[in-house]
Formats: sequence, C-alpha cells, structure tokens
Amino acid sequence: MKETIGVALYDRFLRGLARSPRRAALRVGARRLTYEELHQKALVCAGSLLDGTPEPPKAVGVLMEKGVDAYVGILAALYTGAAVVPLHPGFPADRTAMMIEAAGVSALLADDRGLAGLAGAKPDLPVLALGSACLDSRHHIPLSPRAGLAEPRPVAGTDPAYLLFTSGSTGRPKGVPIRHGSTRHYFELLDKRYDFHEEDIFSQTFDLNFDCGIFDLFCAWGAGASVHPVPPHAYRDLPAFVAERAMTVWFSTPSAISLVRRTGRLAPSVMPTLRWSLFAGEALRARDAAQWQESAPRATVENIYGPTELTVTVTRHSWSPETSPGLCVNGLAPIGTVHEGHDHVLLGPDGEESGAEGELCVTGPQLMTGYLDPADNRGRFLRRDGRDWYRTGDRVRRLGNGELVYLGRLDAQVQIHGWRVEPAEVEHAVRGCAGVDDAVVVARTTDEGVELIAYHTGRFVSPVLLAGQLRDVLPDGMMPKRFEHLREFPLNSNRKIDRAALARAAAEGDREGSGS
Repeated sequence: MKETIGVALYDRFLRGLARSPRRAALRVGARRLTYEELHQKALVCAGSLLDGTPEPPKAVGVLMEKGVDAYVGILAALYTGAAVVPLHPGFPADRTAMMIEAAGVSALLADDRGLAGLAGAKPDLPVLALGSACLDSRHHIPLSPRAGLAEPRPVAGTDPAYLLFTSGSTGRPKGVPIRHGSTRHYFELLDKRYDFHEEDIFSQTFDLNFDCGIFDLFCAWGAGASVHPVPPHAYRDLPAFVAERAMTVWFSTPSAISLVRRTGRLAPSVMPTLRWSLFAGEALRARDAAQWQESAPRATVENIYGPTELTVTVTRHSWSPETSPGLCVNGLAPIGTVHEGHDHVLLGPDGEESGAEGELCVTGPQLMTGYLDPADNRGRFLRRDGRDWYRTGDRVRRLGNGELVYLGRLDAQVQIHGWRVEPAEVEHAVRGCAGVDDAVVVARTTDEGVELIAYHTGRFVSPVLLAGQLRDVLPDGMMPKRFEHLREFPLNSNRKIDRAALARAAAEGDREGSGS
C-alpha cells in the first residue's frame, strides 16, 4: 500500500515517528532523543504555549542555541499550528527585535543565551523559557505537562510553515514566508529523488535560521532517520567525526571542503560511509567537488541551488568525474536542471528572454507568494503568461545539455574603465596561480574609480608574482589592484564565506595579512 503524508511540514516528522518510534531522531553530543521522546516534548511545549497565550499564535519565535531544546522548539512551534520563526541568539538584539516585530511573533521559545541576547530590547510578549533564566510573571509561560497536546493542531496548505529573514539591500532584513503546500511539493520531489531510509545518519551543519537546515531535518525525519548536528570542533578532523557517527548523508556549504582541506584530512577514501554528499549555499568549485568525491568514493555528490524564496533548493546537478569537469564555467560546477513542476526563463540586460545567458527567473509551486513587507516585492517579481516569476538576481548560462551553470550575481558585475567585469571570472584566474588555494574578489570605489581587491588563501605568494601570472590570462582592465593573503576566509554563521566582511575590509582599506 502506498504511503501517504499530510500537507503539514510536521507530518514528515509524524511519518518518521510511525516508522522509527524508538530510533534516535536526534543526537547532540552524547545526548539522544528518540522519535517518541522528541514528539512528547514537542507536544508538551506546544500545549504549554497555547495554554499560556490569550489566543493561538500565528507565529512563534525560537530563539535558542543550537542544542536539543532548539530542535524541540522548532517542532513544538509547528505543532501549535503557527509558523515557526527561527532566530539566531548571536544576532544583535535590535535586529532580532526587528524580526520578531516584522514576523508578527506573539510567543517566544527561548533559552538562557537567547534571552541574554535580547537584553535591553526584550519584546513585550509571552516567553516559554527552557533553561534557568528568570522572567517576570507577566511574560513567563510555565512548562506544564498537563497542558500537553494530544496531537498537533491542523493547518492548511496555504498557511505559512516557517518565516526566515534574508539580508536586504537597504540593510533591513526581508521576511520570507514559506507555505506548507510549498514544502510538501519540495519534499515529495526529494522523496522520489533520494533513497533515504531509517538507518541513515544525517549531518546537520546549518544554523536553524538558514533554510538549508529545513532540508536536513525534514528529509531525515521523513525517512525515520537520525539527525546529528556537527559541532565546530569536529572540523579539526571531520573524516574521523563522520566515521565515528557512521554518517551516510552529508550536507553543507562548499566552504566546508576548503576547511577540511586546510586541516590536511581530506584524503582519498577517508569517508567511505557516506552515500550522499550535498552542497548548497554558495558556488561549488569543480576542484572541490572532485576532491570530495575522491574522499567519499561511494557517495553521490550533488550541487543543489536555490534562493530562500523558492523553498530551499530548486535545481540539482549530480557530479560525474567523467563528464562534469567539461561542463564547468570559471571552474564552477553546474547547478543543473530546474525541479519538476517549475518553469524558468533567462532574461537578458534588455529584459527580453535570452536562450543562452541571463538572469534566472523561476515560477512554480515552491515559489513564495511575496515578502512579509509588500514593499520588498518591488523589482523581485516578473509578471509573465499570467504567472508570477521570481527574479533570482543570479546570472546563469544554459549549457548544450540543457543544464544551467552559475556565473555570478547581477549586482556583483562591475564596470572598470569601460570593462564589464565579472568577479567570478577573476577569482577563477587567481585560483589558477601557483600557491593559491582559494580566492575572493571584491570591488571598491575610490576617488579614481572602481578597482578590484583579490583576497586569497594558500601559501603566501608575493603580489608581484601573482600579478605576473595573471597578466598571462587577464587583460589589464580585469587585473586586481591589490592582493591580500589570508590564512583563512571569514565565515558567517552558516559557514559560508563572508563576502560582505571582505567587501567592508576592502572599502575601509583594512590591510589584513600582507598587501601589495
């Protein structure tokens, strides 16, 4: 008999519960929670929230460190029938308060660190505190087993499942609501694509306010598998951590590959237990895909791509050592084909459809209906053929086999003395220089115009030698004005290269490392 699943995102956990009630749904450090235990904790938290608020909340914030309570909180918020709003306890208090207000959060699940991070900006709303923090009675919701729900509250496909915030061009975060119906379509596609099962062990590398974390949790829980968050210290010897956990599914940003390489642990066949290795969040270099494939020879390596507004990911390319290298552009792996049930077009600079290269626009069931603030919709949607299409802001090229390859952001392209320069192309050239491991190229504006700054890792190479090598492959108009050697790139909370931090350093003339 064919197994069916309801429309709610939490129905995926309920399916895992039915399949694997006594298996570990979650392991954080040495602590394990079975599906039954996690389910019961979430029901108690959800019931306590509903009992402690005047009316059922439409949005519940989860402001916790990435530990057991945070995962309970994510599930509990969904069980209330509200949209879950994951919040990062390390963010500035004013920014978090802004998100809480914008999302219409009317109840908060928080731990000690989360509450401490809101010091001076505590919103006037009820809080269920998991930890030892003291709250005044006006805000405190007691955790009451007697209030626990018998089952999660029902939701409709049009109801928001979660609300995430992406960075906005004005400096104000943009709220992205994703509906239960969109997540259902997404995970049904993934169920057909991947053979995940009860014995799988999933990594969980992403912070919970990053949409790729939704993939980890609900792919694993929908299969009755186990989720293992990866602690920062594990990256000192990641293959050993993967082996100790007998991990079978890895998912991270590509920056993790460079990080493991720098530890000297990325060797052939060191991760034989992996069956799937998935990368998203930033461009995947061909060199990194090939080296990871050698380290996990039994795994299928995939590059998956998608903005938050299109429900986690909307394309995928399976890496083939034989054919994929020939499809790469600027040393970057293809992002593949768009998901079933979706249409896409490429728009040229004139706004007309281009067959070969342009801005990627996508429509289909994974598309959000609009930002929380309607003002943020301006310029992000295209009305075409009676449908709304999301303008990703990403430049892509259509290859001969129909797959797409990422070229860079539209807003990253710069003009230097009349040259239209794509930083990704310059980065590829810098990576080709002897001694360079990785490179990030940013633009800065000076009194004399726009110039490029190249940050690079690997061994130190003098700027004169780098410039000499690059003159063989780049015209003068594309040459970086300055080179900066770094031991490692700064990473943001989601372990992606923090390009914004490098751009700020360039703009301020901050000469980290050695300059030209």
